[in-house]
Amino acid sequence: MKHQFIRQQQLIQRAKRQFSTELTHRLGLVEVQAPLLSETGTGVQDDLSGWEQPVAVSVKAIPDKQFEVVHSLAKWKRQTLARYQFGVGEGIVTEMKALRPDETTLGAKHSVYIDQWDWELVIDAQQRSENFLRTTVEKVYQALQATEQALCKEYQQSPLLPQSLQFIHSEDLLQQYPGLTPKQRERQITKQYGAVFILGIGGVLSDGAAHDVRAPDYDDWSTPIDGGRTGLNGDLLVWHPGLDDALELSSMGIRVDQTALARQLAISRQQHRAELPWHQQLIAGQLPLTIGGGIGQSRVAMQLLQLDHIAKVQCGVWPMAIEGAL
Repeated sequence: MKHQFIRQQQLIQRAKRQFSTELTHRLGLVEVQAPLLSETGTGVQDDLSGWEQPVAVSVKAIPDKQFEVVHSLAKWKRQTLARYQFGVGEGIVTEMKALRPDETTLGAKHSVYIDQWDWELVIDAQQRSENFLRTTVEKVYQALQATEQALCKEYQQSPLLPQSLQFIHSEDLLQQYPGLTPKQRERQITKQYGAVFILGIGGVLSDGAAHDVRAPDYDDWSTPIDGGRTGLNGDLLVWHPGLDDALELSSMGIRVDQTALARQLAISRQQHRAELPWHQQLIAGQLPLTIGGGIGQSRVAMQLLQLDHIAKVQCGVWPMAIEGAL
């Protein structure tokens, strides 16, 4: 049993290390250290869907401030790029650790403990386009493919990822499967193609609902694109045969500029957030234009090592029924 455990840990580290190398090479990123805590009230914390409560932390040596365990580093990265004067074409990646205790269900794909590669790249105004988004997504997917190929060759496995990645807008996905829920649509389209990037997540679709909720102050989900659609962001999903389901590996997008921020704060009725320090920096033009995202480390390891539960690649906390079944 000991040798099996050690072998499994070695495989997990091998997969993560290989993918990290492939990603930084293709996107031209520099690896940096990440914070675990965010100061409350600065606007840097990622509010996710808006209802999740962060874990509050009081630091005895800093009694005049309150802190929260990060949800992600979506806005911290952009602030860091500005602070250290990164230029167009330069970016950072970090290994983010977070806690999301408000997860309503825990299971094969969902854990309280979140580990991901959080990356951000400085762009110029001309690169705030659907074409640039697609090109960047392709590079992320190529990093996954290269990692899978290396692992399959080394450990005599058959690859799961298809040769090409399919792109589809969330509105077109709705039109294709009008009678299904968003998650059911994701499952159908991912099973069909094997790997899919769903564009435009966060804006309201023709049925009056968003495909999924996105915070208004990092991804740009409201800027018009070709075909009368909106959104310069999306999710990367792959088909996992062991789960018989789609597995979301990454959420990413071109970030809001001043115009998109104002529009999305108005749409979500959160105009008060414009007064927070981070948002004031963006409005004042003190933050660079960027593209970025998060890529789940445990989910990538699940996919590349062809494992059927996230608990097999990370140390989380689970209900007794799940622990007993593993």
